[in-house]
Amino acid sequence: QVQLVESGGGLVQPGGSLRLSCAASLTIFRVYAMAWYRQAPGKQRELVASISSGSSTNYADSVKGRFTISRDNAKKMVFLQMNSLKPEDTAVYYCNAVLEVPRYDYWGQGTQVTVSS
Repeated sequence: QVQLVESGGGLVQPGGSLRLSCAASLTIFRVYAMAWYRQAPGKQRELVASISSGSSTNYADSVKGRFTISRDNAKKMVFLQMNSLKPEDTAVYYCNAVLEVPRYDYWGQGTQVTVSS
């Protein structure tokens, strides 16, 4: 059974930093595209950042220059370094793993990030 387990969320003041981690129990982790999504109360889930199997990255405009996604294939982990956090970054953050062919799509349980003074 595939599991994605997020950690690193918490309460932080505006301007602060957090580093989210996602540990994946995928057999061949390196072939999966990985991503972080977030969902704030009353809003739809949105893509925050993604990293391909070849380590190409993509970011939502709202986090460009503040967040950095990275992966460690040997440890089967993906990370999201979040700097200069704003109250509008408050959300539950989810780890996602996708393989296009064949199609597999896995989600973690989420970790809460709260940015507040």
